[in-house]
Amino acid sequence: MSTPPGEPSARPADGSADGSADGPADGRGPGDPPGFELPLRLFLAFRVIIDELHEELAREGHPGLRPMHGFVFQAIGPGGTTAVELGRRLGVSKQAAGKMIESLERAGYVERAADPSDARRKIVRLTARGTDSLVRSARIFDRIRDRWAARLGADRLRALETGLRELTPADVWRLDVPGWFGTG
Repeated sequence: MSTPPGEPSARPADGSADGSADGPADGRGPGDPPGFELPLRLFLAFRVIIDELHEELAREGHPGLRPMHGFVFQAIGPGGTTAVELGRRLGVSKQAAGKMIESLERAGYVERAADPSDARRKIVRLTARGTDSLVRSARIFDRIRDRWAARLGADRLRALETGLRELTPADVWRLDVPGWFGTG
């Protein structure tokens, strides 16, 4: 059972899970943080990186972009997609995908065009402005990673990345985060 945020840990004073003097039965050492801290720290790291990205994107001419938009752009892909397929990739309804498309179209990041293989369907694709935001994002992510390497040390950062690769699926392109978070 996890300790609610802001509450003191229910862990015994010796740091063990069960209060035994020989140490924790669960393999945790004295002074180890509670288990719920790991996902929160990973999420905070993600948030710090994404917030920094969007601050820099705003300075570089893309002030209206939000974290969700990056997932949308990746789900649209280089060849474009339909609203139905976009919703499926993002894990949201067709209606939610349609709203995202409309707002991004008004901002000049995407456009709708006839599907060359089926005139009844519309394809959503990135505009030059949408592509520019992705190119800038890639450069900014590299700069952020360089800053983290300078702060943590390149070897520690590589070790962190290696450990995360060992613990997570090989496919880093899980684009259904909007639906997973329940925002669609």
